[in-house]
Amino acid sequence: MQGLRLRAEIIDAFREFFRSRGSIEVETPAIVPSPGVDAHLDAIEVVLRPGGDDSRSTARWLATSPEYHMKRLLAAGSGPIHQLGKSWRDGERGRLHEPEFTLLEWYVPGADDDALMDQTEELVRDLAGRFAAGVLRHREAEANTRGEPFARMTFREAFQEHLGLDPIDDPERRLGLALRAAGVKAPRPADRDDLVDLLLAVVVQPKLGIGRPCFVTDWPESRAALARVRPGRDSDRRVSAARFELYSCGIELCNGYHELCDATEQRRRIGTENARRAALGKIPYPVDEEFLAALDCGLPDCAGNALGVDRLIMLLLGQESLGDVRSFLIDLP
Repeated sequence: MQGLRLRAEIIDAFREFFRSRGSIEVETPAIVPSPGVDAHLDAIEVVLRPGGDDSRSTARWLATSPEYHMKRLLAAGSGPIHQLGKSWRDGERGRLHEPEFTLLEWYVPGADDDALMDQTEELVRDLAGRFAAGVLRHREAEANTRGEPFARMTFREAFQEHLGLDPIDDPERRLGLALRAAGVKAPRPADRDDLVDLLLAVVVQPKLGIGRPCFVTDWPESRAALARVRPGRDSDRRVSAARFELYSCGIELCNGYHELCDATEQRRRIGTENARRAALGKIPYPVDEEFLAALDCGLPDCAGNALGVDRLIMLLLGQESLGDVRSFLIDLP
């Protein structure tokens, strides 16, 4: 029961943090007409039967994130908002993954990705100071949140420092050899993005956020998703995504963007992701026209972040897996 009380206190602390900064807590639908179209995220389908009539059944999905509906609220003039609740993703189960998980998502009008990294650091420092004596822990790894600022490095710098190769310019053959050296066989067919994703997951990520938490910024343009693109921070200043992820003890905690506001560009990206889904043998998802209409009406300049609450609580309490900080896991054979 001590774990129940601690989790409840941490959840209260999340809410207190945002309430004290003028953010409004919102609720968005769990069942949505489009779950987004990220080629590598799979949603859980729900079949609705209005009036119990099977002939009128309609396919919907459990939300993989509240992003689309939250942006509709922003476009309507909500101001800063946050949501703390459940999201769902299929095909994810393990020590650090569950099909159902608790997600904190928030948006700050007038902020860019740098400003939101500052606020994210403030949030994690606050929680770690209150519940973990300032130190996040997982297995043998520790990340001290006190004292010096969290580390920040670009996507390219993370690969150069922890793997000794350039994920942007090095030939695919070298990426494949690095995977083989790590004991991983690349799937066939595999393009550059596939190879880089595997190297990130298997080799680079486990080394991130050791000693102190680390933001990885300036992701490749192909991973912009719902983020803006801009000149990058690397020496060549090539265009990169205004996107960041925070890592601690080798674990990804969040994914933030300086949000894309251009409806035409967003529609193009949705088409690209659906094409990738089709190439992978997956069913393309519907386009959420109401979301695009909200962008067209005028999404304010803003930054947003999605943080895995269960994972952060796990690190705050120094636990091994999500099952150690949740009362229930999905019941599957």
